[in-house]
Amino acid sequence: MLLIRGKGGKERMVPLSPPAREALAAWLACRDAQDEAGRAKGKPGSPHLFPSRGKAGHLTRHAFYLQIKDMAVRAGVSPAKVTPHTLRHAFATHLLQNGADLRAIQTFLGHADVATTEIYTHVLEERLRELVLDHHPLARE
Repeated sequence: MLLIRGKGGKERMVPLSPPAREALAAWLACRDAQDEAGRAKGKPGSPHLFPSRGKAGHLTRHAFYLQIKDMAVRAGVSPAKVTPHTLRHAFATHLLQNGADLRAIQTFLGHADVATTEIYTHVLEERLRELVLDHHPLARE
């Protein structure tokens, strides 16, 4: 599980998949090696998962935004289509499409009210409607 601190200091626990845990372990080894090299030069280590040299001392929302835009460009994806919100939306939609409980999704996203999370059910309903209209023989005119 990963403890996430979101807007307003709100905390929630999010499980990590095995590939995510492997990636995190590799990152921690790299980060810890950098911390150790810094300590050898008299610099303190960072308490942050994603430290930065910036004033905040950690990767900021804006820096993350810029990094995913850059990754999109390098992957040949329009950067206009990739934002932290679209990643969050895709995460929730994929969970819902694969049978996750709405309350669990609410917890993962940190929504105070399940009504906010229910927005994702409308997206799924619209997608299902399109599938029927596009593929069912009786839906054709």
